[in-house]
Amino acid sequence: MAESAVQRWGGARIGRVAAPVKEQVVTAIRDAILDFQLRPGDRLVEREIIESMSVSRATVREAISVLASEGLVTIVPQKGAHVTSPSPGDAEDLYEVRASLESLVVRRFIDRATDEEVAQLSATVDRMADLLDEAPTIVDFLRAKDEFYDVLLAGARSSSLTQLLGSIQARVRLLRVSSLSTSDRLPHVVQEMREIVDAISGRNPDRAARLMAEHVHMASRLALRTLRAQS
Repeated sequence: MAESAVQRWGGARIGRVAAPVKEQVVTAIRDAILDFQLRPGDRLVEREIIESMSVSRATVREAISVLASEGLVTIVPQKGAHVTSPSPGDAEDLYEVRASLESLVVRRFIDRATDEEVAQLSATVDRMADLLDEAPTIVDFLRAKDEFYDVLLAGARSSSLTQLLGSIQARVRLLRVSSLSTSDRLPHVVQEMREIVDAISGRNPDRAARLMAEHVHMASRLALRTLRAQS
């Protein structure tokens, strides 16, 4: 097996845990995609996964089918599976949906969140700001940003919005490496998130929703610029 395959799947351990084996394989591959160990366009080589995780070919194929239903993997007949590479058109649509949903989540958060949850949201932005002093990787920064969304969704108290946003967030994550690829973008992201939290703290839903939409649209413009340059 190639060294890259060992590095990619070496950390995945399928064992006797509560989750079925198929779910463990799905999680391992999904994590590799979302942490950018696998990039858009990379092939998923069944043999590598089978040998590294000691699972059956049927289990791997079932796991890949699940990830295809999530939009993270594309299966091409006779050619196998690869990590989805969103087209500029798909990416534009994903960001538009994300902007609308996140603006609504912000409004619900303002309506339903406690002052303590607002403080928790502000603290997640503080942690993002602290990371800038450490020259974070994109993955590290995205993990810190995920904490922001965890608090935001919890405070919004809407299972429907959580489900809807979750269904596209993973696919959008494939594009975030493009929107954050310039070194000077991260401080701007922190500033944008800070302004959103300030509007939330002031219980100003119109301003907070507008700022959230503007933040997403900026990410969209940067990601689309990169995608179009590569096409």
